[in-house]
Amino acid sequence: MSVTVYIPCDSAALSVGADTVADAIRHEARIRDIDVTIVRNGSRGLFWLEPLVEVEVDGNRTAYGPVTAADVPKLFDAAFHAGGSHPLALGPIEDHPFLKNQERLTFARVGIIDPLDMAAYQSHGGLTGLRRALGMTPEQIVQDVTDSGLRGRGGAGFPTGIKWKTVAETACETKYVCCNADEGDSGTFADRMIMEGDPFTLIEGMVIAGLAVGAGEGYVYIRSEYPHAIATMLAAIRIWEADGLLGDDVAGSGKPFRLHVRKGAGAYICGEESSMLESMEGKRGTVRAKPPIPAVAGLFGQPTVVNNVLSLATVPYIMKEGAEAYRDFGMGRSRGTQPFQLAGNIRQGGLVEKAFGVTIRELIEDFGGGTASGRPFRAAQLGGPLGAYVDDAMLDLAMDYEALAEAGAMLGHGGIVVFDDTVDMAEMARFAFEFCEIESCGKCTPCRIGAVRGRETVEKIIRGEDAARNVTLVEDLCDVMTDGSLCAMGGLTPMPVRSAIKLFPDDFDRPLRHAAE
Repeated sequence: MSVTVYIPCDSAALSVGADTVADAIRHEARIRDIDVTIVRNGSRGLFWLEPLVEVEVDGNRTAYGPVTAADVPKLFDAAFHAGGSHPLALGPIEDHPFLKNQERLTFARVGIIDPLDMAAYQSHGGLTGLRRALGMTPEQIVQDVTDSGLRGRGGAGFPTGIKWKTVAETACETKYVCCNADEGDSGTFADRMIMEGDPFTLIEGMVIAGLAVGAGEGYVYIRSEYPHAIATMLAAIRIWEADGLLGDDVAGSGKPFRLHVRKGAGAYICGEESSMLESMEGKRGTVRAKPPIPAVAGLFGQPTVVNNVLSLATVPYIMKEGAEAYRDFGMGRSRGTQPFQLAGNIRQGGLVEKAFGVTIRELIEDFGGGTASGRPFRAAQLGGPLGAYVDDAMLDLAMDYEALAEAGAMLGHGGIVVFDDTVDMAEMARFAFEFCEIESCGKCTPCRIGAVRGRETVEKIIRGEDAARNVTLVEDLCDVMTDGSLCAMGGLTPMPVRSAIKLFPDDFDRPLRHAAE
């Protein structure tokens, strides 16, 4: 009897030896004459347990982790292939508190199936949403997405249905659907996990978007630092084409939708939608002035839907289960779920998909287990390198767009980077300016010059040179960058700086350092 063993092919697992573990299991099974079928699945998102190996016995999956190649012989000695007891045994992984307490809608299949197995995808609900959409009018599809309350997951949180409606109602023969997979924010990896662990759901969402707005062509713009995601997406597209689900006649509907992958060139600014479109057109990635917005004049000047991976990958669930089912999750104007990503100085880093409204404390302490160092928590940055810092007094804030905005923070892409009490917040403010200085497209003066002057001024504060006066100067500079920058690159850089100064003023009250030091 064959035993099925699941070993992730996700980049996080590969980085800690998943391929070596898979080779060791194959070798050990061969010399022991045990029939083992290895399935390379996506990651469950429990990164501190990677490589996480699961063994399916009598329809139930028992997990072991973190497993190294050196552990494999003793695992076989303990009959792990039959669900045997071993110090690395974790039991049924679905019962692990980290997973059991999540609401996985967008990530329902990630870590469960082979990412490129169409039969497995369909057996777990895949294509149901597309089939329903094929029987609906474009207006009905747009209305369902609007009614669901789905919002952009890339930062601004703009309602997806309104964006689609604008493109659908703009009269033009050629339209596009563009997926922004340039996931450059620190501490984020949800887009990559989808593309490597369930690429079909992203493709399905893009095809549905094409049907809704009348677009016959789509592009996925993936950052060059994601080679495994690029390879998986290309393989997934070929499978869809071979199955007649992409091309000139989508699933026999008579409607075309062709899909392409475009690789970014390492520029953070290309995560901004108009800069991404410039790059896709073969130009230097610089921000466009608005209006017109991409929904009216986007890729090659045509009406274009630009959505984040997580927004598009959620659409199949909405079409399958209905708008109300998705809207039942969340709170206020923040409906559905958000994949939160725990990184930095945290004991249990990984991905947590929860309904909007979960608190920062629940994510960091209950799911994340507190700091990895064991030292007291001091700060967390929410929403990437341009996001605000929060301190211990803010941990009970609800993670939803409006509650965070009211507190001067932002949700962004859902990343949470944790710091313990050894962090120097003046150095973090300096880094925010330095990051903007390096990554700015250079088109507007407040961003291009403001970031340089901001870094220089914070460095003076760190040296103790007239700290109070220079803090005031930094705050004035932040006003200029916020009000005068062309896009969020310069406009949001002040957010981490201001929050660091506000919450941790003592870090900016520096005595003068002597030159000899």
